[in-house]
Amino acid sequence: MIIAITGGIGSGKSYVCQILAMRGIKVYDCDAHAKLLMRTSIQLQKNLKLLVGEHVYKEGVLQKAVLADYLLRDDAHVQAVNNIIHPAVARDFEQSGMSWIESAILFDSRFYERTHIDKVVCVTAPMEVRIQRVMQRDAISREKTLDWINRQLPQEEVLKRSDYEIINDGIQSLDQQIDFLLTQLSSTENRS
Repeated sequence: MIIAITGGIGSGKSYVCQILAMRGIKVYDCDAHAKLLMRTSIQLQKNLKLLVGEHVYKEGVLQKAVLADYLLRDDAHVQAVNNIIHPAVARDFEQSGMSWIESAILFDSRFYERTHIDKVVCVTAPMEVRIQRVMQRDAISREKTLDWINRQLPQEEVLKRSDYEIINDGIQSLDQQIDFLLTQLSSTENRS
């Protein structure tokens, strides 16, 4: 069974994945692997240069500010970059042998159409908690944080499309919720 973990920026998906890792469940991190592929795949670099311009790489190093500027200028730019990166990430995941995948933009980018997924777990958190987490983590302004949050599907929409929810509000026990999730997934797998 292939299980995807998703949720908006600042929801705490990565933290939930760290807990799963401590329990022996390896989760393929789409974001980390996308960054790795952008650093190491010659074909990916070539395609990004053709799309964004040669200046997106300087001496073989991705210029994040150049790419971010390109992405923020137009939604069509986001789609064009996704069409380069996501197929490579999907192939890499399928070759990884892992059955858990973390993708922040699973639905936004239609990544779920690029690889087989059986169940989706949405990690949620209250908006203000998400804002504070992102501001602290990335050392960016509230305005910039809200800009990133507003570029993603609303949390309620992602939750509607998911099979399970883990509430990461800093109050409810993540361990208990993960225990319950794993029990549910196990019983679902046993029935099929």
